[in-house]
Amino acid sequence: VRLCGELDVAALERSLQEIVRRHEVLRTTFVVQDGLPWQQITSAIFTLPLIDMSRMDPAAREVEAERLIQAEVRHAFDLATGPLFRATLLCLQPGSEYVLLLNMHHTVSDAWSLELLQRELTQLYTAFTQGQPSPLPELALQYADIATWQRQWLAEGVLEQQLTWWQTHLAGAPELLTMPTDRPRPPVQTFRGATHTFTLPQEVVVGLRELNQHHGVTSFMTLLAAFYVLLMRYSNQHDIVVGAPVAGRNRLEFEPLIGLFVNTLALRSQLVEPDGVPLRFTDLLEQVRQTVLEAQRHQDVPFEQLVERLQPVRALSHSPLFQVMFNLLQETALPLSLPGVAVEVVDADYAIAKFDLTLTVVEGSGVTTASLEYNTDLFDHATIARMAGHFVTLLHGVVANPTQSVAELPLLTEAEHTLLAS
Repeated sequence: VRLCGELDVAALERSLQEIVRRHEVLRTTFVVQDGLPWQQITSAIFTLPLIDMSRMDPAAREVEAERLIQAEVRHAFDLATGPLFRATLLCLQPGSEYVLLLNMHHTVSDAWSLELLQRELTQLYTAFTQGQPSPLPELALQYADIATWQRQWLAEGVLEQQLTWWQTHLAGAPELLTMPTDRPRPPVQTFRGATHTFTLPQEVVVGLRELNQHHGVTSFMTLLAAFYVLLMRYSNQHDIVVGAPVAGRNRLEFEPLIGLFVNTLALRSQLVEPDGVPLRFTDLLEQVRQTVLEAQRHQDVPFEQLVERLQPVRALSHSPLFQVMFNLLQETALPLSLPGVAVEVVDADYAIAKFDLTLTVVEGSGVTTASLEYNTDLFDHATIARMAGHFVTLLHGVVANPTQSVAELPLLTEAEHTLLAS
């Protein structure tokens, strides 16, 4: 984040120190003993490195700041030695312009954690700059307590019951979604990636909301159903598994804790009848609704344990159970707000793709945006941009005629129709 204004660097460092003190998970490393990982909590005091770039030429300074951001992105974490939470402050102009880099390993954090960290940083910095003590109450529980509780709770029979449902849900599912790629899949999976962002037309957004209300479904269900159709039409596969994250904070005492609570659900859909006839979109939507609700009722199984139980054929070339993700987010205001300082997120191209393809839709108050994160060893940007256009066309078709067969919903854009007609 870019910080413009009279920043109190000492108060910022003290605020981060207090957050790291409060949340043991930010002082945790993971060591392997007898083949099992164990949490080790250190008492190390956090320090905020400060890199002074103020003497550089303004243009060179921006270039160097971007280089340092990219270097931080690519600086690997060591789970055994840590730290798994890092922060660096770049000073562009003393007393007026800084860039704060915050980096947490996913083992100790999730998106909820990042928002929580920003809110606590706001409260602490505000108090410390006014000469007041921390306004935050001590935490009743720590992440290690939750981990212990989860292991005990799952051992009481919950794990076995939920695993049985997932085994049934995923029995016979295909191991690989064979999308048409621009290049052959490498023998060892890479995570080089890029992101293509696009906007959903307002008339489509309004139409989808009306469709949701009429059929008693959520935006997540409708957009996921449409994504299944897109993947079916591209891959010619009718049995598809898509991964989706779930917050995992289904108990009140989980909410104030930084840590990894998010879990991954493997959501399977079959887009044809047993006799091979493609479903109508409304029938697919009802199937997706039931699947999502059942999956949420069985969301407590850690994804890693599900993989261990199912024992899918493992290959270095792709991730197990699914290779495509879907996520729906709500646009929220930046939780970080420092008195006397303007705060702005610095956009950075992380050039990383966690899966072959990830569709993320962000619902805002005025504009709904979507992005396709893709593996650049598999896909060209032009292919993904074309796919985005097809997804928008597909949504238009869903709004216009939701009872249409999934095999007949439109895909081609107007420009592609014009090109074919010429």
